Amino acid sequence: MSLSVPPPTCLQKPLVIPHRCMFGPGPSNVPPRILEAGAKPVIGHMHPETFEVMSDIKSGIQYLFQTRNKVTFAVSGTGHTAMECAIFNAVEPGDCVLTAVNGIWGERATDIAERIGARVNTIAAPPGGYFTNEDIEKALSKHRPAVFFLTQGESSTGVLHPLDGIGQLCHKYDCLFLVDAVASIGGTPLYMDQQEIDILYTGSQKVLNAPPGTAPISFSERACQKIFSRRTKPLSFFLDLSWLANYWGCDDKPARLYHHTGPVTSYYSLRESLAVLAEEGLEKSWKRHQAAAEYFHEGLESMGLKLFVKEKRARLPTVTTIVAPHGYDWKEITGYIMKTHNLEISGGLGPSAGLVLRVGLMGSNSNKANVDMVLAAVRDALKHCHKSKV
Repeated sequence: MSLSVPPPTCLQKPLVIPHRCMFGPGPSNVPPRILEAGAKPVIGHMHPETFEVMSDIKSGIQYLFQTRNKVTFAVSGTGHTAMECAIFNAVEPGDCVLTAVNGIWGERATDIAERIGARVNTIAAPPGGYFTNEDIEKALSKHRPAVFFLTQGESSTGVLHPLDGIGQLCHKYDCLFLVDAVASIGGTPLYMDQQEIDILYTGSQKVLNAPPGTAPISFSERACQKIFSRRTKPLSFFLDLSWLANYWGCDDKPARLYHHTGPVTSYYSLRESLAVLAEEGLEKSWKRHQAAAEYFHEGLESMGLKLFVKEKRARLPTVTTIVAPHGYDWKEITGYIMKTHNLEISGGLGPSAGLVLRVGLMGSNSNKANVDMVLAAVRDALKHCHKSKV
């Protein structure tokens, strides 16, 4: 036999990737220190040096999450993988799940839970809105779910959801509290243990400024008791918590068994991103993100633009949603800014599609100099993009 498919000519050209200012809702720019960490030599995923890096990552996540949970690690995959890991392990077919839907992530959690045969009920808030603890307790009392899902940082709408008191309500009704903090953690206060969160996850590519592909996650003792006493095996072998807890050394067993080939160079990057955060300190990071967001919001309003989330305390400091300027095509604005300023901002997603522009200022990207850069780009776009007379 002979080869029927020739070598592709495209692969005979050098790889060229432009540098861009990544001010969309993620991924964010990766600082040189973290890029350099990911370029270190590949070693085996079961080598003791890799296990040491994984141990550093666990400690860093415990600091980031403010938890002492033993079962704390990073899933090999993006935030969606962590969402599935949480739901696949905590939910069995027939379990009742309650999801809070005020954006796309509540919608996706609902979809995932339904796919594995859960009985899913939802509470819904309009885009830009959130739930009171009274709303949540009423739904918990009515549906008596095994798991309640809530997004802290709803990046599709720019809402920062308050968490205080919700974990206590969930436990009053014998329910696990599952929180998506992909777009928020590191940029706004969160205390997993004190706020009685049972399962919490995030992604590497937001405030942590690491490349996409690893997703920190943590499970409380209460969550582990339910998961490890399941009647059925989790739907996914790849995301089975009993295997993952062993691979990450979270189960106190004398030996770690091969489960999957971990992305070792991504672990290097994640480890370094957690080190950067630890060096700055969580409280300083929270304050810096809040100050940059407020400065940005003031600049937008001084230009006559409106913020999508009306309540100041409900605005997510890492992702700002701007009401799409009247008379403009939002796609023309984002396209002009990319072409002219080499800067990414994005439109809406899910329930906010067509309604907003979204700007992410996360991790090292969150500072006043970058805010000024974005404001100048938006001002320039409004000056040069076509505006209808309507």
